[in-house]
Amino acid sequence: MTTPRPTQAISRRALLLGGTAAAALTGCGLGTGGGFTRSGTLSGAISGIDLDGLEAAVGSKNFSEQVLVGKMAVILLKSAGADVQDLTNIPGSASSRQAMLQGEIQVMWEYTGTAWIAYLGETDPIPDEQEQYEAVRQRDLEENDLVWLSPAPMNNTYGFATPRAKAEELGVEALSDLQDLDSGELSFCVESEFNNRNDGMDPMLQTYDLQRGREVPEDQVKVLDTGAIYEATDQGLCNFGEIFTTDGRIKALDLVVLEDDREFFPKYNLCPVVTSTVIEEFPQIRDLFAPVSEALTDDVLIELNARIDVEGEEPGDVAWEWLTGEGLVSEAEAG
Repeated sequence: MTTPRPTQAISRRALLLGGTAAAALTGCGLGTGGGFTRSGTLSGAISGIDLDGLEAAVGSKNFSEQVLVGKMAVILLKSAGADVQDLTNIPGSASSRQAMLQGEIQVMWEYTGTAWIAYLGETDPIPDEQEQYEAVRQRDLEENDLVWLSPAPMNNTYGFATPRAKAEELGVEALSDLQDLDSGELSFCVESEFNNRNDGMDPMLQTYDLQRGREVPEDQVKVLDTGAIYEATDQGLCNFGEIFTTDGRIKALDLVVLEDDREFFPKYNLCPVVTSTVIEEFPQIRDLFAPVSEALTDDVLIELNARIDVEGEEPGDVAWEWLTGEGLVSEAEAG
């Protein structure tokens, strides 16, 4: 079983573009672990889409959610008749982004917030999800010839969660409710990067009318490794733990994610990204991915991520079972 979130925190929010990425793209090629992925026959809303003649490599980063959706893309493209190279599980955002820019991969799911801040060099996120998506779509097409398809409603961003019993005891549903609590209840578990970011812990508290050292005592902010925060929050080391909002451990531990009702955190909606040369020759790829994107809500990905990170299932198996369960792919008929 993997521990994907520390990798995610590094790759999405502390990119080291340069030597590491270049090394991963040279020599022996991309250090991926794609493995075998099944294919079948397209059905339901995407039945009849034909991508015969398409040769494409599919990439993903190396944390569970990314490998999962990467495997979905591989299954869909292969089932549509494309010749697919599986390059899922690329180490880090920097390497996967460079692979796409250099033409080593042609299809990959990406996050709008990652592209806007890490790839396109912006510092201020756009609060509205649709506007953020449209800004990324326009810039990446103009500057890099990359086409962003329809976004999923899921938003894998930062958040704070608390055990369900504690949420009910304190009567909290949103981050704005924290200002009504006694100081002794305002205890937090956070990772070191979030604790020190200029768009992290202190600005978040200020957005919600709280200040560290005043309403929030300094000794009630515990700095932990990302992977330890979930269990620490569940065990009561703190009342509120910093989380990623589609992590499967949210469901496994029955944590309640507090609503970011003042929209402090950037939006990280997931989208299929395709090179312009591929989309120009095979525009039907838009129709292939559209119903998948539409169905990928936070709740769906929490469920699927939990099957990988908590129950230990293989991402390719989870991807296949979900696509067949949604009626988008079926077993290939025997010849």
